[in-house]
Amino acid sequence: MRIGVNLTSIGVPAAWWLDTARLLESAGFSGVWCWDHFVSRGRLSDPVLECWSILGAAAARTERIHVGSFVSNVMNRHPQVLARTAATVQELSAGRLELGIGIGGHPAEHLAYGIDFPAPAERSARLTEAVEVLRRLWTGGPVDFEGRFYRLTGAHAYPRPDPPPRIVVGGEKPAGARLAARVGDAWATNGPRLAELMPSFRAALQDARREPQQVAVLATVELERGVPPGRQPLLVDLLGEAERWRELGADELVIHWVRPRDIPGLLAAAERASLG
Repeated sequence: MRIGVNLTSIGVPAAWWLDTARLLESAGFSGVWCWDHFVSRGRLSDPVLECWSILGAAAARTERIHVGSFVSNVMNRHPQVLARTAATVQELSAGRLELGIGIGGHPAEHLAYGIDFPAPAERSARLTEAVEVLRRLWTGGPVDFEGRFYRLTGAHAYPRPDPPPRIVVGGEKPAGARLAARVGDAWATNGPRLAELMPSFRAALQDARREPQQVAVLATVELERGVPPGRQPLLVDLLGEAERWRELGADELVIHWVRPRDIPGLLAAAERASLG
C-alpha cells in the first residue's frame, strides 16, 4: 500500500517543508501533500505557505516521491489557471504530480479574500465542470467549452502534462463520496468515516458504470495528539496499520496534518517498516 504524508503548511518555513519532503522521500514514503488554503483555520494571522509554489519547489528538489495538493479549493483558483499551473509542476516533477481538488470549506478565508462561497450544491457543480475543463486543457487544445460556470474558446494549453496528473477528489460527506465516484481518478476522505461513506461511494460508481479499480480510495489518518511515538499504533506498526485500512477498503494511506514534532517518530516508523 502506498503511504503518503500531508505536511502542515501552517506556521512553518518553506525550507523546513522542502527539507522534510526530501527526508520523506529517502524514508520511502510514496507522496508528500500540501494543504491548499491562503489563511489558517486558527488565527488568520498565522503564516501559511502557498501550496502550488511549494509543490513546484518540492518537485524540483525531489526525484521519486509524488507531490500533490490536499486539496485545492475549486472556488480559489480558476480551473483554466489551475490547469496551466499543474502542467508546469508536472513537468518539474517528471510526472509525479497529484492534483487534489474539493468544494472548499473555509468560509473565513472567502470572506477575508472576497471570494464567492456559494452553497455546497453550486460548489459541487463547479467542481464537476472544473474537472472537465482540466482534462480538456491537458490535451493541449484547441478547446472549446461552454459551461454554466466556465468558458473556453479555441484555448491552447502547451506544454501538455505527460501524463495528465491524477485528479483526487476530496469528499468527507456522502455527496462528496458520490462526486468523487463520478468524476475523480481517486477519492480522498477522512479515514474514521470511510466505512460510513463507502456504500455511497460504491453505489455512485455503479450508477456511473465505473469499476472500483478506476477510482482509488485514499484514507487520511491523523496521529494522536499528546501520545508519544512509542504508543502511537500507526507508528508502532506502520505496515500493520496500512493493512488494516486496506481491509476497510482503502487503496492508499495519507498521514494527515504532520507537524515538525511528528517527523522523528514518523521516520523511525518508516525505517522499522523498511519502506525505503
